[in-house]
Amino acid sequence: MTEFEAEAEHLAEHLIVFTRYPEAGKTKTRLIPALGAAGAAEVQRQMTLHTLRQVRQWQQQASTIRLASPQVTVQFSGGSLPEMRQWLGLQWNYQPQVAGDLGARLISAVIAAAQSGAQKMAVIGIDCPGVDATCLSQAFALLQQHDVVLGPATDGGYYLIGLRQPVPDLFVGIDWGTDRVRSQTEAIAHSLNLRVGYLDPLTDVDYPDDLGAWEAVRSQQISVIIPVLNEASSIGDRLRELSATPEVEVIVVDGGSQDDTVAVAESFGPNVLHTHPGRAHQMNIGAAAASGGILLFLHADTQLPPQFADWVRAVLAEPGVVAGAFELAVAGQQTGLRWVEWGVKWRSRLLQMPYGDQAIFLRQSEFIAAGGFPQLPMMEDYALVQQLRQRGRVAIAPATVVTSSRRWARLGVLRTTLLNQLIIMGYHLGVSPETLLRWYHRKSRF
Repeated sequence: MTEFEAEAEHLAEHLIVFTRYPEAGKTKTRLIPALGAAGAAEVQRQMTLHTLRQVRQWQQQASTIRLASPQVTVQFSGGSLPEMRQWLGLQWNYQPQVAGDLGARLISAVIAAAQSGAQKMAVIGIDCPGVDATCLSQAFALLQQHDVVLGPATDGGYYLIGLRQPVPDLFVGIDWGTDRVRSQTEAIAHSLNLRVGYLDPLTDVDYPDDLGAWEAVRSQQISVIIPVLNEASSIGDRLRELSATPEVEVIVVDGGSQDDTVAVAESFGPNVLHTHPGRAHQMNIGAAAASGGILLFLHADTQLPPQFADWVRAVLAEPGVVAGAFELAVAGQQTGLRWVEWGVKWRSRLLQMPYGDQAIFLRQSEFIAAGGFPQLPMMEDYALVQQLRQRGRVAIAPATVVTSSRRWARLGVLRTTLLNQLIIMGYHLGVSPETLLRWYHRKSRF
């Protein structure tokens, strides 16, 4: 097969994702007795975001093999096109689902995919947290040798169906929502002499007893929260770096930037939230919107190390650890900055007191139990870490973040360090954070 033929075949792969706009009382209704209407809708929201992160990772992996990404269509019910774009971003092709039962919607979806040029197509929902990039790659690989591919769900249905061409009969006369869905589909496929391939069985999340499957996946998912205010010069670099780890969720929380921060951030496709300024408030807003079980708070001028996600999970898996952060390096050649790094190293390890520029991370449950960031105009990271130390160990990962030297540039390394220590002393002596903030701004002008 020539390179051109391989690319053409790849472009003919089309994935269709079925989801529903997460409106309380109208989605995941079988979870309402356990979670309430709002809680069930929140699970719908989180699982959709999780699924699309896996889809994006699959696209990126595929594009490293060939010259273009496969096609993806998000077919939705509930909500409007503007609402879907505001929720999930502009990077997806959206199509409303047709009226009728699930069979009618599946028939319409695969016919539309074939008419757009698809030679291999697959449909998934967002109910199965085990669907990942590897699973999707396997499904399309199986379609090389099979007419139909099924991803068996443990409840008797299927979480994925793949086809080489539309076969409407596969979706007619099915008792949707029962444990007979897969066996009926298989019987029709065999009657039509279709070759059927299978993925590994996975669990759908439809009922309260299924929620453990979602929590097992969610507990390892990382949400990176970046508070920004006029960070157009740095936010693009952070989001470009994070795009190399597509399985993480990225949430940018803007506090009212007057430059191009929002436009730059939105061009990368993360969830961009808008609120009033205040780093503590912005980070709490981001945490409330996060779908991951692990939260990492990142400053826009701080670069994470390679494989940071692996370090985060490894540190939080250590016994007794409630939170973590990274070693700190400061960009720049000044000798004084090396002394700053040395001081941060010993403060972090001996006193378990990392600061916000070291990318503090913790489980969402610990964040909630600690009360989140206190609503302070400054010292919010210091106060949160103090609270966390009462709950367990704050560990330092043996990997390094690199932060900008801009905060030391105005006053110089020595005067900036002394000012920071005076602010900490004032905080411990009971000086109000508002007074400390005014003091900090006044002193930093000179």
